[in-house]
Amino acid sequence: MINLKQFIADHVINRQQSMFAEDIEANKQILFTEIENKSVCVIGGAGSIGTSFIKAILPFRPAKLIIIDLNENGLAELTRDLRSTYGMYIPEEYRTYTLNFADPIFKRIFIEEKGFDIVANFSAHKHVRSEKDKYSVQALIENNDIKAKHLLDLLTVYPPKHFFCVSTDKAANPVNIMGASKRIMEEMIMAYAPIFKVTTARFANVAFSNGSLPDGWIHRIMHKQPLAAPNDVKRYFVSPEESGQICMLACILGKTGEIFFPKLEEKQMLTFSAICDEYIKALGWNKKKFTTDEEAKKFANDMPFNNKDYPVVYFNSDTTGEKSYEEFYIPGEKLDMKRFKSLGVIENTEKRSIKEIDNFFSDLENIFSKSSFTKEEIVHAIKQFIPNFEHEEKGKNLDQKM
Repeated sequence: MINLKQFIADHVINRQQSMFAEDIEANKQILFTEIENKSVCVIGGAGSIGTSFIKAILPFRPAKLIIIDLNENGLAELTRDLRSTYGMYIPEEYRTYTLNFADPIFKRIFIEEKGFDIVANFSAHKHVRSEKDKYSVQALIENNDIKAKHLLDLLTVYPPKHFFCVSTDKAANPVNIMGASKRIMEEMIMAYAPIFKVTTARFANVAFSNGSLPDGWIHRIMHKQPLAAPNDVKRYFVSPEESGQICMLACILGKTGEIFFPKLEEKQMLTFSAICDEYIKALGWNKKKFTTDEEAKKFANDMPFNNKDYPVVYFNSDTTGEKSYEEFYIPGEKLDMKRFKSLGVIENTEKRSIKEIDNFFSDLENIFSKSSFTKEEIVHAIKQFIPNFEHEEKGKNLDQKM
């Protein structure tokens, strides 16, 4: 086994200290003022980024922490992790609930609690593989957008002082429906900016986050299965710790309607195959490349326990929605690159009216309510709402790959 946190520092992000440490230190007093003794609700708190957000915010001593997630096992492990960590502050009023944030039970909790000072929503379909057909696309949009709008409407009853909803770099010039759904989410929350403070953040891949390709390598090794990775897709990476910190900084320090992103340089981008090379080396093996999945699987199945060669399959990406590069902003967006050392901010985003958002969602729900609809109809509707959405259907999805 390897120290995963150290591996990420040494071979993925190539820094030993969080890139946001200086900004947190410089704004420590404001963070304490806005968080200490306040009530916090984290939706999707058992996921990688939600968990990291909770760990970032707890040192500032909130009085109440309510965590919502559908993953019952994830909530149990989060609680065990927090309570087993030396020096971790946990408020006396700490509660977790296994439920959907669109569930009537959540509405009852929210109303009876009379809202929360800080609300952060991390519940999302985050994988490009979540758009393989019309059913998965409907589920993705329902969760990332339609249910998220019901949450915003609920928040107007008891407006929070800080509301944050996580976005993605894939929302800038989206080429996949997942990225487009996050761009829709951005447009949607901005419509509520006159009612309560809303902020979001676009950021890079979280190294070894739950369900990510690198996280999958850990499971493949445990099951003595080959590792797979694209060799032509470059990505920016942040550590799990950094993912929570950027969300906390955006949530608490951002002005309403602002979008945060990390100041990362193009030279810091890595391919998944390059990370895989380092991962295999760190485990004490030599990579053995195969051109087909079947050859790699056979070698893995037959290799002795003490074998020093480990099978890998590297490939060129050919699936729908895969973007070969990443960007955090697009031409025309007004940037503030001076306010923070490690963060850029997109300011004065154009805001649509809630009525315009309602009309678009009505169009989507009309499509979903038909006895038969197509993925192409959904793509067309999104293109009407987001003119720069460039979706290319390749007829192949990530569920068809290792």
